[in-house]
Amino acid sequence: MWYDESNKKFASEEGQELKLLRNIPKGYKLFRSVSVFNNYLGKIEAAKNEGDIEKEKAIIGEGVAQWIQRLEELFDITFHIEGQENIPKTGACVFISNHQGYADIIAILKMMDGKQVGFIAKDSLEKVPYFGKWIKAIRGVFIKRGDAREALKSIQAGVQTLKEGFSLVIFPEGTRSHTAEMNSFKPGSFKLATKAKVPVVPVALNGTRHLFEDRGIITNGAVIDIKIMPAIDTASMDRHALANISHQVEDTIREALAELIERENNRKEEER
Repeated sequence: MWYDESNKKFASEEGQELKLLRNIPKGYKLFRSVSVFNNYLGKIEAAKNEGDIEKEKAIIGEGVAQWIQRLEELFDITFHIEGQENIPKTGACVFISNHQGYADIIAILKMMDGKQVGFIAKDSLEKVPYFGKWIKAIRGVFIKRGDAREALKSIQAGVQTLKEGFSLVIFPEGTRSHTAEMNSFKPGSFKLATKAKVPVVPVALNGTRHLFEDRGIITNGAVIDIKIMPAIDTASMDRHALANISHQVEDTIREALAELIERENNRKEEER
């Protein structure tokens, strides 16, 4: 999700979050599942007020892990994760991922295995009950799409968040692809990482669209493949390398995604 996406496309996506929640009764289960995280909101706020960043990150990670476990059970989701050792053990970073569907968020949180990570999200999500409060609590940053000035403020807020030690996720395609295909990346998406001089971690996701986008309703039994690639150190890059980082990461993820799609196709062949 990024600010330089066209207003027309934004309008066509408006309200999709609520549509997701209205798939009763599974939408109700999804809606209620976030309430599991409510038990942690007070603790997170207290740690934030104390200025104890490590404590805050630990509580966020614990709360999110509880929520993801609940979702796995509710919707019978299976995850295959490769490369978890590539997640930096200390310090903040920016995870860059392709964006097939809403469940990308679930997949990213699952791969973090109890570690903190926030999301760069469109500002309309801030108004969605439970989810808006949740995104803010885990140190996510909201972007007002179509407004360059407001987007710049959000970038500055994101840079500050990273410098404080909180990691973030960006989906540079700007919107969900709804398919296995990956759209081109928006170059501006990498400004957060390069300005904050934190590592970039490429992530490829496949199968997340099966949870909702394939049929337009929440569907049980999704099998999600995740591949985490080695971190890229932006702090040591020269100007030329920084200018090329968008293409470098896009190519890396596209290649990994092709592997994951082939893996999914092979599973389907074996099941026949």
